[in-house]
Amino acid sequence: MTDTMTRIAAGLEQAFAARGFAEPSVEDLRDAAGVSLRTLYKYTPSRADMVLAALEHRQARYLGHLFDGLPNAPKAALDALLDRVGNWMATETSHGCLFHGAVAAEPGSERLREVLSRHKAEVARRAAMATGLGGREIELLVIMEGLTQAWSLHQEAAVAGAKRLGHDLLGHVAA
Repeated sequence: MTDTMTRIAAGLEQAFAARGFAEPSVEDLRDAAGVSLRTLYKYTPSRADMVLAALEHRQARYLGHLFDGLPNAPKAALDALLDRVGNWMATETSHGCLFHGAVAAEPGSERLREVLSRHKAEVARRAAMATGLGGREIELLVIMEGLTQAWSLHQEAAVAGAKRLGHDLLGHVAA
């Protein structure tokens, strides 16, 4: 990504995260991206391209937040990973997953469903590798997704509950 495209994608991500996918006008998105309307359309020729650019930027940030510098020990990696999901919810998106939000805003879009599917598969794959839970990607994803949904109601208690479930899963795999 060029510097201009990165700046546009970052602004679009923040605008969609703050206001949803239907509400921001093109002028709002232009302002959030910090570029002219001409430049915005040069790099993202349609609203669908704007959404995809925002999601691509979000994925890179989310994966870095979750997985950069995780401990090597499986239990410590699991705890750190779930703490990081809770931190992300507290600081970035307490109302839910931006990828799910994009699909909800345009439920007929196969392209967005594919982006959602790839994103979740990548998160699950990397989480399973980091925690020694290879072959348990779905179970681990259910725990992480449950945490993102429960976080807005239960915050740290949701993180603690996710850790208990993750520890049970680790224990079950080790047995």
